[in-house]
Amino acid sequence: MPLLSFFLYIFVTSFTPGPNNIMAMTFANKYGLKKTTRFCMGVGSGFLVIMLLCSFFNVLLKNYIPKIEFVMTILGAVYMMYLAFKIVSSKNGKNNENDKNNSFLAGMLLQFVNPKGILYGITAISTFILPYYSSSVSLLLFSILLALVGFVSTFCWSLFGSVLQKFLSKYRTPFNVVMALLLVYSAVSILVDLK
Repeated sequence: MPLLSFFLYIFVTSFTPGPNNIMAMTFANKYGLKKTTRFCMGVGSGFLVIMLLCSFFNVLLKNYIPKIEFVMTILGAVYMMYLAFKIVSSKNGKNNENDKNNSFLAGMLLQFVNPKGILYGITAISTFILPYYSSSVSLLLFSILLALVGFVSTFCWSLFGSVLQKFLSKYRTPFNVVMALLLVYSAVSILVDLK
């Protein structure tokens, strides 16, 4: 296995802006790191499920991806647009302590409409893992590794949002607009790549 290529791929793909990272940073900026940890745990858990599915059903997924990719892409882009709208329309006043989007379940469910995460799993596993490893134990361990990297990247973005909370609270509206635009960009770029 080309380890350097594998680690570069998972690092760049995991730490670049995407729905998980942008939402984690936004939530941490708004609610603080402690209250965003449950969202990050949900992202990690959902990502583990996706990685396990990609690992153990890779051949099946490869056969059906052309049939479901279009629907998943549209759903993912629509959900990202919805999240962008929620970010832009959030009030600058008192924080809603019970934001249902900043929850374990929301973080977990986000993974099932996140084409970047699903395609990341399929690509990493089919390109870097399956040609070299095929045992159930190795597939499980690689799935855990990929999910752990996904959790760490999301948590790092949360940490960034939390550390800059005081600074960003002064500029919450422009910050929310930039984060929403990044989500819109992610959604549009996914739709543009749709063939």
